[in-house]
Amino acid sequence: MCHDLSFTASTVEFITDILPNIVINGNLSIDFSTSDHILSMSHRRALVILSKDGIPHLHGFEWGLIADYMDTPEKIKQYRIQMANARSEKIFDKKSAWYRLRKNRCLIAVTGFYEHREIKGWKNKVPYYIRLANRNQFFLLGFYNYSPIPDLETGEAIGTFAVITREANSLMKQIHNHGPNKHRMPIMMQPEDAVKWIDESLTDEEMKEMIGVEIDSEDLEATPVYSIRTTKPRPDGKPKIEYFNWENLPPLGSDEPLQPLSLF
Repeated sequence: MCHDLSFTASTVEFITDILPNIVINGNLSIDFSTSDHILSMSHRRALVILSKDGIPHLHGFEWGLIADYMDTPEKIKQYRIQMANARSEKIFDKKSAWYRLRKNRCLIAVTGFYEHREIKGWKNKVPYYIRLANRNQFFLLGFYNYSPIPDLETGEAIGTFAVITREANSLMKQIHNHGPNKHRMPIMMQPEDAVKWIDESLTDEEMKEMIGVEIDSEDLEATPVYSIRTTKPRPDGKPKIEYFNWENLPPLGSDEPLQPLSLF
């Protein structure tokens, strides 16, 4: 699945370049000093784009969608953890919550996302930073919803979102290789193609076509990085998205750790 995203303050400029008529809605309430990694379980805010009456709007929405049936704090606490990702295969299942939300389409603007790879015998999984090979910024497809319970301090409805995932391509299958939800990846697109997602006139058939497009492995760049879900600084002092040299890390396609070379 997808639980770790990255973006920067320059992502806002990227958005306005792609959508020059976008309306930036108030204070986005985003701390860009720590946005190189946000975790879905912490319900941090990300840059979310939706369309209203044909005009794109930029919001700072919380990750982890709150659906209308979560109308008590107890229900939010119980169910929200399951709503960071929407499985593309469930969108048109009329019994699914995602079917009722399919008109609430949004884009999530990112520089990249992280996924973890399991190596046999290793205690910790190795995180990889994934981005488009030819773009510094791009969009993920998603859904949004406003919480039925307003913010206690402001009284305003809280905007929330989920990232849509699909079956992984050949590269991502080698990285996201563990757990009950293995071999998944977010739906990522070149920005010029992705903006159609928030067109309010988009039909179900057009939605199916968009979520059915698999991005080629050759169009992605995957970089092993230092552990991201930690408060400890990197030993080399470099940013989270920079390459980290994991000793004895096997190449993709093999999950057996490399053995140190012997001089004898």
